[in-house]
Amino acid sequence: MQEAAIDASLDTKNVFSSALRFAMSIDTLKNSPELVDELKTSAQEQVEFMLSEDEEVRLLISEEEVKSVVRLGISNVISTLLDRLSSLLIFLPECPEFGLLKTLYDIEWLCKVLPRMELMKDLVFKWADVSSEILMIAQNCKLDSQILGVKVKLVEVTGKILEAVGYGIVIVPSKSRTCLLKIWLPFIRRLKTLVDAEGSESEYRMDEDLCEFIEGSMVSLVLTLPSNDQAEVFGEWMRGIGLEGVKFPDLSEAFEVWCYRSKSAKRRLLEKCDRLAGENLDR
Repeated sequence: MQEAAIDASLDTKNVFSSALRFAMSIDTLKNSPELVDELKTSAQEQVEFMLSEDEEVRLLISEEEVKSVVRLGISNVISTLLDRLSSLLIFLPECPEFGLLKTLYDIEWLCKVLPRMELMKDLVFKWADVSSEILMIAQNCKLDSQILGVKVKLVEVTGKILEAVGYGIVIVPSKSRTCLLKIWLPFIRRLKTLVDAEGSESEYRMDEDLCEFIEGSMVSLVLTLPSNDQAEVFGEWMRGIGLEGVKFPDLSEAFEVWCYRSKSAKRRLLEKCDRLAGENLDR
């Protein structure tokens, strides 16, 4: 009985690990792209099902061997994204967005399953490390209108990263949190202006739900920062309003909280100084 149970557990582990490797394109087949994509989609669905329904899998995800597979998949998909972005600076294909969007959809899928595996932090830290590199290419002027759909999807993925950090799903040092906001805030603001300029008939849109999601994630994230870092973010935000007239994202709620806290802190500091001064006079 015990041997049968061990064999069953090994079978579950092998199936789950294999599904993970295909879902994250670590393993692939030398078939037509359509068949490869179909297999990857099926593997992703299998992983989601096993995470939700299989008790053994919930125990397996704590094993280092399984974690190593996931971390390899995260590194691979981020490397693929950077390679495909970089290639656009050398050669711009007829449909430049196709491969990039597929990769971003894979990252979006990771954002859905990694929290269940307690590995979202690996993607968050990786995304923080490569954000500057991603934006250096994405903001290249010759690609402005060529990859608008990719830029919108970049914002959607980044929103999930900001949400994970802002709501405490992933604990990130304050310096990294500040960098994430300062790097992505100007890009998101400019993209909203660019997309709005395309008009309501454009296929690319940052709809109300996405905008509210981004704003909510940013407000939560700003409120986790030290006061001085908050001041820097609010300075960048207000410059955008003053120079470009762009109010998105609306950080006024977080700004009001910061103002209140700053005034309260200043008042407490003055009260403490007055009390210490009084004590010195009494001596």
